[in-house]
Amino acid sequence: MLSSNSSQTNPNPSLVSSITLLLQTLCPQSSSSPSFSNLSSAPLNQFSSQLNPNLVIQVIKNQTNPYHALFFFNWASNPYPNPNNYFHTHFCYLAITDLLLSHSLFSTASSLLQKSHKLSDFMVGKFIKAYGDRRDIRSAISWFHKAKLIENGNCLFSYNAILGVLVRANRFNLVKAFYDQIVKEGVVKPDVSTYTTMIRGLCKMGMIEDAKKVFDEMSCEPNSLTYNTMINGFCKKGDMESARRVFKRMMDCKDFLPDTVTYTTLIDGYCKKGELGEAMKCFSDMVNRGCDLNVVTYNALIYGLCLKGNVDEAKRMMTKMRLNGLKDNVATHTSILKGLCIVGKSDEAVKHLKEMVSLGMKPDVQAYGVVVTEYCKMRKPNVAISLLKEMRARCLNPSVSSFNAVFSVLVENGEFERSVLLLKQMPQMGCSPNFLSYSTIICSLCRMRGKMQEVEDLVSDMLQNGHGVDSTMYNCLIKGYFGDGNEPMAMQVFYETIEKNHVISVESFSIIVKELCAKGKVIEAKMVFEEMCRRCVVLDVSSYRRLLDEQLSLYAENQHSSRPLGHKECSREGNS
Repeated sequence: MLSSNSSQTNPNPSLVSSITLLLQTLCPQSSSSPSFSNLSSAPLNQFSSQLNPNLVIQVIKNQTNPYHALFFFNWASNPYPNPNNYFHTHFCYLAITDLLLSHSLFSTASSLLQKSHKLSDFMVGKFIKAYGDRRDIRSAISWFHKAKLIENGNCLFSYNAILGVLVRANRFNLVKAFYDQIVKEGVVKPDVSTYTTMIRGLCKMGMIEDAKKVFDEMSCEPNSLTYNTMINGFCKKGDMESARRVFKRMMDCKDFLPDTVTYTTLIDGYCKKGELGEAMKCFSDMVNRGCDLNVVTYNALIYGLCLKGNVDEAKRMMTKMRLNGLKDNVATHTSILKGLCIVGKSDEAVKHLKEMVSLGMKPDVQAYGVVVTEYCKMRKPNVAISLLKEMRARCLNPSVSSFNAVFSVLVENGEFERSVLLLKQMPQMGCSPNFLSYSTIICSLCRMRGKMQEVEDLVSDMLQNGHGVDSTMYNCLIKGYFGDGNEPMAMQVFYETIEKNHVISVESFSIIVKELCAKGKVIEAKMVFEEMCRRCVVLDVSSYRRLLDEQLSLYAENQHSSRPLGHKECSREGNS
C-alpha cells in the first residue's frame, strides 16, 4: 500500500496560504535565537493529517522569510500526531536547502543536513554553486574538499559544480588543474556535464582548438548543450566552416537534433561575418524543421540585414516578427539605427531614436551610442553632448566610447577648453575616462603653445586614475615642451621615456637633436643618441643616426660659414 509520501497531487493553494498566514503570525526569527527553539509549534498540528511531500515543498517555496520555512520544516520532520506516517523526502530537503542557501544561511543549511545525515555529494554541489554565486571562490573550493572526504573522492556533482564556478569566475588555471585532477585520479568518470563545462571554459578563453580536442575525446555522447556550446565557440571565432561541421555531426547523431539555440547561434555567426545568404538558408531550414523562432533569432537576421545596408528588408523582417506574435525590442531598433547610419541616413536615424522614445521604449546605452557616434561623424558635437546628458537624465551611464567620439570632434574643431571641461564632467555623468579619453585631449593640447601646464594637470589626473603614459604620449610631451621652449622639461621627459624602455619616435628624436644642435649643444645631441641606443629599443638605428648626422653637418656648415665673415671684418679693421 502506498503512503501519502507517494502522492503526486498538487496541494490546495488555500491550504498553503493558511499555513503561510499562520507562520507569519507565529513569526519565528533566527534559528540561533532562544525564541526560535522555545516557540511552540502546536498551532501547526491542525495540518498534520494533510502533510505530504508536495505540500511541504510548496509551503517552503511560498516563504519569503527563510526562518518561517525552517520552523515549518522542523515541525514537519516530527509532526504530532502523524496519522499518515509522513517523512521528508529527498526533494523536501532540496527545497529547504535551496531556500536557505538563497539567503546565504550556509551554516544553518549545513547543520540541518549534517544532523539529518543528508550531506551528500549532490547537496555539497549546491553549496559550491551558492558560494560561487557570491564570488567566494575560497569557500567553494573548501566545500569541494569536504565532498571528497564525505564521498572518498567519488564526488562527480561537486567536481562539476566547482568547474562551473571557476569557469564563471574566469579562473582558468584552476579549471584546468581540477579537470586534470579528475583525469589523473581516475576515481570519478567525467560525464557530459563535466566535458561541456570544460568546453565552455576553453571557448570562453578563446582556446577553441583545445575545446575541440576535449569535444573529440569525450568518453560519452555529447548532448544538445555540448553541441551548442561548441558551435557557439566556433561562431564567436568567426570559424563558420568548423561550426557547420559540428552542426552536421549533430544532425548525423540523430539523438540530439538542432534546436532553436543551434540555428539562432549559426544565424548570428553568419550575419556577423557578413554571410547573409548562409544565414537566410539556416533561417529557412529552421522554419522547415518546425523550430520555434524567437526574438533573438529575428534580431540576429535584422542585424545582418542592417549590416549590409538592407534597412528596408530589415524593417520587413521586423513586421514579420510582429505578425508571428513576437515583440520587437531595443536590440531590434538599435540594429535599425545602425543600418540607417551605414547607408548615410543620419537624420532618419535620429528621427528613429525619437520615435523609440515616443513609443514608450527605453533606448539603451548602445542605441544612444549609435546616434551619438553618427552626430560626431556629422561634426555636430553640441547635439552629441546633449544626448549624453539626456542619457544621464534617463538614469543611463553613457559609454566611454561615446565620450571619446565627442572628444575627437572637439579637438578637431579646436575646442580644447570644452573638451577638458567635458573630461572633468565625465564622473558626474556616470562614466570614467579611459586612457584614450586622456590621450586624445593631452596629445592635442601638446600641439598648442602655452598649454603644457594644463597638460601636466591632466597627466597627473590620469596617473591618479590608474592609467600609465605610453610611448605615443611621451613623444607628444617631448614635442610639446620643446614647442613651448622648455628644454629642461623636454629632456626630463626624454630620459623618463627611455628609462621606462619606451620607443622614441623618429619625429621626436629629430626635434630633440635639432633643438640641441641649434643651441650649440652638439655633445648633448650625441649623448642623446648613445643613451637612447643603450637603454631602450631602437628599431631602425640607421634612420636615427642619419638624422643626427644631418643635424651635426648642418651645425658644422653654419659654424664654418660664420667664421670667414668674422675674418673679413677683422681684416677691414686692420687695413683701416
